[in-house]
Amino acid sequence: MKSYIEECKSIALNPLSKLKSYLEQGVKAIGMVAFFGPNEIVEAAGFLPFGVWGGYGIELDLSKQYFPAFCPSVISIILEQGLNGSLNGLEAVIIPGQTDTMQCLGQNWKSGVKNIPFISIVYPQNRKLECGIEFLESECVHVKEELEKIKGSKITDEEINKTIELYNEHRAEMRKFSELAAKHPNSINNLERNYVYKSALYMKKEDHLKIIKKINEELEKMPEEKYSGHKIITTGLLLDDENILNSLEENNLRIVGDYVAQESIQYNTDVPDGKNPFRRLAEQWANVEGFSLAYDPDLKRGKLISELAKERGAEGVVYATVKFSDYEEYDMPICVKTVRENGLQAVVFETDQQDNNSEQIKTRIQTFAEIL
Repeated sequence: MKSYIEECKSIALNPLSKLKSYLEQGVKAIGMVAFFGPNEIVEAAGFLPFGVWGGYGIELDLSKQYFPAFCPSVISIILEQGLNGSLNGLEAVIIPGQTDTMQCLGQNWKSGVKNIPFISIVYPQNRKLECGIEFLESECVHVKEELEKIKGSKITDEEINKTIELYNEHRAEMRKFSELAAKHPNSINNLERNYVYKSALYMKKEDHLKIIKKINEELEKMPEEKYSGHKIITTGLLLDDENILNSLEENNLRIVGDYVAQESIQYNTDVPDGKNPFRRLAEQWANVEGFSLAYDPDLKRGKLISELAKERGAEGVVYATVKFSDYEEYDMPICVKTVRENGLQAVVFETDQQDNNSEQIKTRIQTFAEIL
């Protein structure tokens, strides 16, 4: 099992190397900018949907001409990678207009990155209404038509439906991994768990599916484990900073479940059955829950986290907000209030891909562990 984890680690920590490897094999790639996208359409077209989620240790320079200092660093870094040539080789990027800043990213990309075309897709906030579903369906058709121009041939509904089934199979295996990792907290630590999730963003689904199936098979053979520390649930948009994950390790806090956009949010919701693939993808967006960029007037996120914590035997919740993300900051007070009302401890801190010194966060984590 550890060899598969190591493979995931290598890809998660060196995604551009993995992209280069695919390109050398003749695989064409489309950049899928965080935080949600129509990956199935891209892969059905024969392209690799390559996750573009920023990164660490990247100095901002060229992107400063386009974004102010109070822009979330993940967005600035994505544009920086486009401007400095790090993402050269991509056939195009798909940028979801889920926030005002991301809409600006799309326009700035169109203006500044001339060699990689920009394909837009707008995810409606009134996503459960019929008009919202119909709107997103038309947006998915638009993406397909733009990909057909790049491919030079048609993408059939049958091809997309077949890919949807592959993705649903992968989602099921990822959900199983989440459950099995929670039952084996000594065998799968926080960093290894993150490597498995993160590597999936940079691989063809059939390739990652083979790996995750092998990991799950090995975990299923092992007896359930007791953990001497404290079990926690995490939530936010991103929680892949190795400094923070190491700090959780040092304080004996084991992640046993999450509502993180980069992790389980990608896999919690299957694409429903149907014949029209674009309608199916639109209905999936209508069914997504526990995600700040998916409008939820009932504010169910705190309840969902509390239910997951009870199911997995967790004592606390880590809410990691992305600095300058209004959506996360608006969600946070009510979410934290709900989990505390359900008897859970909670800690909140801001993450920033440009922050190389997480001492304040480490102090908060240490205090949180002592309270538990």
